[in-house]
Amino acid sequence: MKVAKFGGSSLADSSQIKKVCEIIINDDERKIIVVSAPGKRFSSDTKITDMLINIANLRISGSEANNEFIAITKRFEDICSELNITFLYPSIFEHMKETIYSPINNKERYMDAVKSLGEDCSARIVAGYLNTIGHKASYCNPKLAGLLLTVSFGHAQVLPDSYERLSALRETDEICIFPGFYGYSTDGEVITFSRGGSDITGSILSAAVHADIYENWTDVDCVYAVNPCLVDRPFPIREITYDEMRELAYAGFSVLHEEALYPAFRKGIPVHILNTNNPCCKGTKIVSKRRNYDSLVTGIAGEKGFCTLNIKKYLMNREVGFAVKVFKILADEGVSIEHMPSGIDSISIVLRSSDFTAEKERRVIERISLDLEVDEVVVNRNLSIVMIVGEAMANTVGTTARAATALSKAGINLEIINQGASEISVMFGVKDEYCDYAVRVLYKEFF
Repeated sequence: MKVAKFGGSSLADSSQIKKVCEIIINDDERKIIVVSAPGKRFSSDTKITDMLINIANLRISGSEANNEFIAITKRFEDICSELNITFLYPSIFEHMKETIYSPINNKERYMDAVKSLGEDCSARIVAGYLNTIGHKASYCNPKLAGLLLTVSFGHAQVLPDSYERLSALRETDEICIFPGFYGYSTDGEVITFSRGGSDITGSILSAAVHADIYENWTDVDCVYAVNPCLVDRPFPIREITYDEMRELAYAGFSVLHEEALYPAFRKGIPVHILNTNNPCCKGTKIVSKRRNYDSLVTGIAGEKGFCTLNIKKYLMNREVGFAVKVFKILADEGVSIEHMPSGIDSISIVLRSSDFTAEKERRVIERISLDLEVDEVVVNRNLSIVMIVGEAMANTVGTTARAATALSKAGINLEIINQGASEISVMFGVKDEYCDYAVRVLYKEFF
């Protein structure tokens, strides 16, 4: 059995939906299909989910948002008309109207209910179209199927009980069309994952039904060693491990949602990245253990939006529990730690700038200065993380030296160097203005 997830670009309009359905019916093993909301039809277009978020915000602020409602429903009306399934549109229209114009008693609950409409309507349309072309398919309601989530609106996590409930989908005789991105609380409320969460839905279903493979259909031929926007004709990755992909996703790779790999990884299910617009392409497989190594470095990625909290104190290494005290202060402020390279009398803690607001910075510096009696505590912002990742690096001498030398020759000053314990990744901290340049320099060095 295969679980196949199709992204927003694959479902943007009727012609793309026809491509998706052709892919589905070309393989009898594709029994469970996860769909996203319709994405952009062209570069200046707006994704359905963004339109839904906009209309929810307008309604919350007191606007009727009638023009916005007409624009959204028109997108679905056009798709239904072009697919010759106009009989479905009235129920889709009423469902959207009922949800969008429902009483707003809780803003977060309302926002999640509205955000989920794109995927929900997309699933109804794909199921309806498959039936009209002679293939038995059914819309699968996440609530009835048993996808239960934590009550954390917009950032939900799956509840363990869901896997046993969802396992019944394996027995389906029809093609199951499952809306991605959202599930339900145990009290029956609609709750969404974070943006891009349809990837997570597909991974959860794959684990629940013990799928042989989880196919993730998107609009690129494969995963590349570097962002194609930064380098012409980048090196294609045909095989990559879960660990490598997780490291690269953390540093800015956007092919998969960074939380999507865990359910599949836990069950050892391979993930296959494929292109809806070029289904004959081999794509990229994400696996537990690689059989082929095409290059020393698998991928290079960079992401902006970090800062460092630098602390110095003479004889810090002799003070038992010093790091624990710093962690406690950050935990009290709700700030998670990304990395922590250290010296004998100093530590540099890497944080996400978006989490470490100016007000939190003020309180943290004040507490560290007074409570821990440090010699110096300074925050440096506008930091980017650039990473080289590759399992082959663990058995190769001099990779970090090559990378550091290449960056030095290019005139890029390194704020931080940190190697993971697994030795499959090396992280470099550089100023934001050097982020993309550093990625290009490292790509040239290793590829």
